[in-house]
Amino acid sequence: MSTIPYPTTRRSHQGSPQVLEQLLLTFILALAISVAAIPVSVVAFEIRYSNRIYPGVSIAGINVGGLSPQAAATQVGRAYTYSQTGRILLTDQGKTWAVSPGQLGFFIDPEATAMRAYQVGREGDLFTALAAQAIAWWSGSDLAPVAVYNQKITQQFLLDLSKQTDRPIIEANLGINGISVEVNSGQVGRTLDIAASTAMISVQLHTLQDGTIPLLVRETPPLVMDATQQAEVARRILSAPLTLTLPQGETGAGPWVIQPAVLANMLTIDKVQATNGAQYQVGINSDILRVYLQGLAPALARAPQNARFTFNDQTHQLEVLQHSVTGRSLDVDASLKVIDQKLPGGDHTIPLVFTFTQPAAPDTATADKLGIHELIQTETSYFRGSPPDRVHNIKTAASRFEGLLVAPGETFSMSNALGDISLDNGYAEALIILGNQTIEGVGGGVCQVSTTLFRTAFFAGFPINERHPHAYRVSYYEQKAGSGIDPRLAGLDATVFVPLVDLKFTNNTSYWLLMETTVDGYSLTWKFYSTSDGRQVTWDTTGPTNVVPAPPPLYKENPSLAKGEIKQTDYSADGADITVTRSVTLNGQTTHDTITTHYAPWRAVYEYGPGTEGIPTQSPTTTP
Repeated sequence: MSTIPYPTTRRSHQGSPQVLEQLLLTFILALAISVAAIPVSVVAFEIRYSNRIYPGVSIAGINVGGLSPQAAATQVGRAYTYSQTGRILLTDQGKTWAVSPGQLGFFIDPEATAMRAYQVGREGDLFTALAAQAIAWWSGSDLAPVAVYNQKITQQFLLDLSKQTDRPIIEANLGINGISVEVNSGQVGRTLDIAASTAMISVQLHTLQDGTIPLLVRETPPLVMDATQQAEVARRILSAPLTLTLPQGETGAGPWVIQPAVLANMLTIDKVQATNGAQYQVGINSDILRVYLQGLAPALARAPQNARFTFNDQTHQLEVLQHSVTGRSLDVDASLKVIDQKLPGGDHTIPLVFTFTQPAAPDTATADKLGIHELIQTETSYFRGSPPDRVHNIKTAASRFEGLLVAPGETFSMSNALGDISLDNGYAEALIILGNQTIEGVGGGVCQVSTTLFRTAFFAGFPINERHPHAYRVSYYEQKAGSGIDPRLAGLDATVFVPLVDLKFTNNTSYWLLMETTVDGYSLTWKFYSTSDGRQVTWDTTGPTNVVPAPPPLYKENPSLAKGEIKQTDYSADGADITVTRSVTLNGQTTHDTITTHYAPWRAVYEYGPGTEGIPTQSPTTTP
C-alpha cells in the first residue's frame, strides 16, 4: 500500500478560504433568520398585551403587569383604603382633631391609576414606546397611585374648625364706676391660617401616610394686654381728696379741697403709644381743672407794691414806713403740670405754682437810688368847722397816700390809690355832692384830700391829666391860714368819685416822687419829696367873675322830722366863672396851662317836720 504525502502547508492555504466562507454564510443565514423572526415576535408580544398592562409595571409595589386595566383597577381599589382608613391628626394648643383623608377631600382613583399603568409603553413614537416596554420588562416601572384632592373640602373643614381655634382680640379695659376702678385684662387674638394649613395638609396627604400636623394659627396681641398698673394709678388718685394749697410762706385763701367723687369726673384714661407698645395713661382732665384754677386766679392775684417810706429831714435818708409786697399771679399751666406729676403718685396735698414779681422799690431802696433828696413842694388846706365824720374821712383818705411813691414817668391816679370808699374800708357817712343836691353819703370830705393833692401837683409844676371841679363853690376849699376866705383859691378845687371821676397827674421828672400827708386839727398838709430839676412855676387867677347870686332857699317837708323841727340840708353859694393860668419853665422852655371852672349858683335847702308853723319865706343867712 502506498501513501500520498499531504502537502499540509499548501493544502492548508488552499483550503482555508473555503472554511471561512462557509462560516460566514452560516452566520449570515442565522442572522437573517433571527432578524426575520423579530417582527414576528414583536407582533406576537403586542398582540398578547394589546389589552393588558406590560410586564414589569407596578403601582406602589403592587405588580399589575399582564392585568387588564379593569383588573388592575380592582386590585388597586382593594389595596388602597387610605382615604377611609388613613388618619391625619390636627393639633393646636393641646387640642387634637383626628380626620380621615376622605374627610379632607383626598381620594385614590383606581381607574385613573390603572389607566396610567396601562399607558406605560404606549406613549410617544414606536422606538420610545418599545424602549419604555423594555425598561419595564428589564428593571421594572413602579408608579404612584393617582390621587384626587379637592382643597375646597379641606378649606371648608378648617373654616368650621376655626370656630374652635380662633378668638377675637380683646383690649385691656380700664373704667371708673363712681369712685371704684374696674379693670379687665386683654386677650390675644387668634386666627387660623387656612391657606397655610391647607398647604401642609396637602403635603402630608400625598405621602399616603398617617401624620400629625400642627395647625398654623396666627396670633395678634392687643394694643394693651394688661392695665393693672394703670388701674393702681387711678386708685391712688381717687384714694383721698385733692388738697391744693398756697406755696410755703404765702398767706391768703385756701386750702381748696376736691373730693374723690369730683376727681372721678375729672379723671382721664387715654391710650398712648409707648416704646414697648400702647398703654393706658391715667391723669386729670386738664381742661376741667384749668377752668377750676382760672376761677381761683383773680382772687389769688396780687399786684407788686412798693415799700412806703418817710423822708428823714435831718439825715435825708428814707425810713421804711410800710414793707414792700411781692406781686404774684397763679401760673395755671405750671400748676396743672405739677398736679399731673404728683397726683398719680399718691400725693394729694399739692401747692399751687405762682409767678412772683418784685416791686420796683423794695424795702432796700435808698434815697440815692430813687433820687429822693429834698422837699420840692408842700401845700396845706383848711377845713375849719367840719363835723367829726368829715374830719374822720379826711384822715382816713389822707392816710392812703402817706409814704406813697410815684415812679419817674408814671401817671398817678388818685382813684386807684384810694381804692373802694366804703364803710368796710373805714369811712363814715358825711355830706357829699351828688347830682344837683348835697346829701349824706359814705366818704364825705374825701374831696378835701383830692383838692390838696391837686394843688400840690399843680404848684409843683407837674402836668395835670385829669381834674374835675365841684358843682358849686364849697367854702372849705377857699379857707386860708388863720381865718377867713381867700377868693384866689376858688377854681383850685378837685373832686373824685371812685372809680368814675378821677384826679391824675404825671411825674415827668427823672426821679421818684415821695408823698407825705399830715392831718393836724383842721388842716391837711401834703408834701412832695424828690429832687428838684429847676423848674419854676408862676400862676394867676381871674378870681370869681360872672357872679350869679344864689337862688332863694327851698323848704321841704320831711315826715321823719318832728313838728316844729327844721333842719338845713344844703347851703347857698353864688355862681361864678374862674380862670386859672399856670406857666412852668424848665430848661429854658415854658409851657402854659389854663384851667377854666364854672360854678353853678346853689340854693340853701331846709327840711321841716309836718305841722311846723312859721316857715320863713325868705332865704336866711347861711354859711358854707
